[in-house]
Amino acid sequence: MALYPYTLQPVALNLTEAEFHQAQYELFASASPSFGLSSFKIKEWIIMAVVVVLAIAGLIFVTGYSTIIFWLMLVGVVIYLLARTLGFKWYVKREFDKQVADQEMPDEMRQMKLGVQKHGLVMAMPSNQPDMMKNSQMRGMQMRAGATQQAVIPWTAIKSWDETDDYIFMMFELKGQQGSQIVPKRLQAQKFPIDTIRQHLQEVVPVKGLNPENLQPPA
Repeated sequence: MALYPYTLQPVALNLTEAEFHQAQYELFASASPSFGLSSFKIKEWIIMAVVVVLAIAGLIFVTGYSTIIFWLMLVGVVIYLLARTLGFKWYVKREFDKQVADQEMPDEMRQMKLGVQKHGLVMAMPSNQPDMMKNSQMRGMQMRAGATQQAVIPWTAIKSWDETDDYIFMMFELKGQQGSQIVPKRLQAQKFPIDTIRQHLQEVVPVKGLNPENLQPPA
């Protein structure tokens, strides 16, 4: 295995409520059909080009009130472009807001620290936070006592993962317990080895894409 940089000690996640929802939105948007110009099919471009050419030709060779139809053709193309880009983006955001309106960031993520080791992702939090250990995501993990409590998610426990421009997402299953983790890429500014995480994730799950159905029901 190639030598990758690892952390000497866990780095504070410092995930805010705003980041939590932004991460969810980025993942939701990446899983939705693209709403940019690149999402247009060749057939759509051809149809719009033909309509525009006919409209321009009509405006050049036709005079009087008959030109209204050609102006309407041009306006129709513009409206279609706006609807397929900005309109669809607004629709995706509205659907996302409806789905996560009642979701709150788990308390344990507010004080969590993350570390990266060859054997897995280290999750650490203050040892005076017993309520955090009651969370279903943390049960079943072997905790190491000390000033902080630490648990390790082995890379082999990762069942699926994905990433956006700002975050890496992973889903894991450990001792019958299912969980997920968000890693902000801004941590790279604190020398947190995002590339190392990606390398290990690619080794265990070569194809990106979150697949919660791959997780087995809890025992």
